[in-house]
Amino acid sequence: MKKNYIPTINISKLNLKNINSKNNLILKQIQKACIDVGFFQIVGHGIEKKLINKITKTAHKFFNSKVENKYKLAPKKWNKSNSNVYRGYFPSDVNGKEGLDIGDPMISNIFVKKNKRKKIEKLNLSKSLNKNSIGIINKYYGEIFNLSELLFKTIIAISKKNHELSKSAFKRIKTLSTLRFNYYPKQEKPIEISKEDGVALGCETHVDSGIFTVLYQDRKGGLQVQNRKTKKWYDVPFNKNALVVNTGLALEYLTNGKYKATNHRVLWNKSKRLSIPFFFEPSFDFKMNKTFLGNKKYNKSLGINYDNFLTNSLKKFVEYNR
Repeated sequence: MKKNYIPTINISKLNLKNINSKNNLILKQIQKACIDVGFFQIVGHGIEKKLINKITKTAHKFFNSKVENKYKLAPKKWNKSNSNVYRGYFPSDVNGKEGLDIGDPMISNIFVKKNKRKKIEKLNLSKSLNKNSIGIINKYYGEIFNLSELLFKTIIAISKKNHELSKSAFKRIKTLSTLRFNYYPKQEKPIEISKEDGVALGCETHVDSGIFTVLYQDRKGGLQVQNRKTKKWYDVPFNKNALVVNTGLALEYLTNGKYKATNHRVLWNKSKRLSIPFFFEPSFDFKMNKTFLGNKKYNKSLGINYDNFLTNSLKKFVEYNR
């Protein structure tokens, strides 16, 4: 097994306003990682370790709370008194893990009423979390969103287009981006046995739906990435200073298959595990069009709305069968 199959990239010198030789090297590293692997780790990302520690403690505190407290945030499928369908808490009996899906904290009830979309919901976190925890979530969401957009701007720059083009795809309050807390309890049995190599899994083999997923994983590890050519699986090692980044189906679509979404999975390890992925998703009304990053001029009026693109992609996930 190759020790460095998952590349690590230091992005601390990344400055798209003044692209120089150092920036070009980082851009080339990101491009190569996206094309060859679809996964990479980033250090020098600017999110303080203190904030990462706070968000992990917030997640643990939520999952360690009483069942009744967690179900206060559950979608209507599991809590009939709630109106939310897309955002919220889902229990471990759904697919082997508990989760809490959080949309943009800036979304208001007024915005929800004005934009009557199935995935635009205001999740009232105060039902289950205290003011301090909500403040930590808001801060982390903002910083991880900005980091994700910076990564997307590098893709635009690599495509020889103005990185400010990202504004047409990502408007903070309109995006369907999701911050998720994933908690794997001590699973008594695997949720799936891989048909490819017979390995017991704690999370099924899949690809993500969005542009990028930016992930914190704890020391338990277990995340594996598949080599597209050889079909072999490689561990994503834990690095206390790094965040894991992977490409998704939306990026594959916008780049006309240049940056493919990559299969990944989580091994069944019989012990508790926490991960915090951020699914970086475009605005719900963004037109998914292959000219966006292509040689031709982008036509804003053509293409499938991202919310429809996402709906089709999520059909494969049991936890979203609501």
